Formats: sequence, C-alpha cells, structure tokens
Amino acid sequence: MKDSLKEFVDTNRQAFDHLEPSNSSWNKIERNVPGKSRSLWNNVMIWRVAAMLFLGLSVYLFTASSIPNKPSRETAKLQGEFSDLESFYSEQIAQKVELIHTIQSFNDEEAFAQDLEKLEAMYFVLREQMKINPTEKVKDALILNLLVRMDLLNQQIESLEDSKKEKSQRESAASV
Repeated sequence: MKDSLKEFVDTNRQAFDHLEPSNSSWNKIERNVPGKSRSLWNNVMIWRVAAMLFLGLSVYLFTASSIPNKPSRETAKLQGEFSDLESFYSEQIAQKVELIHTIQSFNDEEAFAQDLEKLEAMYFVLREQMKINPTEKVKDALILNLLVRMDLLNQQIESLEDSKKEKSQRESAASV
C-alpha cells in the first residue's frame, strides 16, 4: 500500500504543486498553532526603526560634541581676564629673563634654562586649551604656570646676586 501511494504521488506531483492554499487558510492554521503568539518585540520593522533612530541619535551626538561651542559671555570674560593677566606676567617674565642674561654667564645654570623651557612648553599647551575650551580650571592652571615661572626666575636672580656678592667679597678679601 505504501508503494502504491508513493507511486500515485510521484506520478501526480505536478498536479499537487500548482495548487497552493489561500492566505486566509494559512492565517486560520497559524491562529490554531499553540505557542505561536504575535508579539510586538518579534516585529522586524520595529527593530529596524529602532536601529535607525539609534544611528541617527549617535551621529547627532558625535557631531554635536565635536563642534566647538560658540563663546558665551562667561568664556569671553574668562579670556578677557586672562589676557590682562597674561600681558602683565609676560612683561614681568621678559624683564627678569633679560636681567638674568645680563648677570649670568652663558654656561651657568643649564638646569634652570631647561626648567624654564619645560614650563613655557606647558604654558603653550594650556594656552591652546584655553582657546579651544575656556574654563576656570584652565585659566587657573595658566596663572599658576606664570607664577611658577616668576618664582623660578626670582630664585635664579637671587642665586646669581648671592654668587655675585660672594665673588666680590672673595675679590675684596684677596686684595687686602
């Protein structure tokens, strides 16, 4: 009997293949299948929309964070205050460096020059940061850098004046 059914199906396969059940039949069958429920979470279209929204939001946040903020009144005030302080301290530093160069011989105190150059390099980095993102912290760091350079220069001047006094005392003691 199995062989006769198989032969019948094989000989009439084309007759079976051209007939398809209607969509309403499939819907009835689908409703009767146990455990099969239509959930909102299983809907592919919702996931596609969510992915596109996520992508759009990510692009917006990325571009918004990379665009520098327009200067506000507060940042303009910070930059204005800093430019006044910068001009004052820069003038003071330039005068002290000039004084040190007139007192000091060229081969003395190589470590002093290196320390001063490092402080200047850090100052330029901080100044660029102030242009990009002016905050109170950056302003304070810039002022601290200027004050440290002033202190370093004052120490160097004091050291050179002390060595000059010692040298003049030795010369006066040697001549007596």
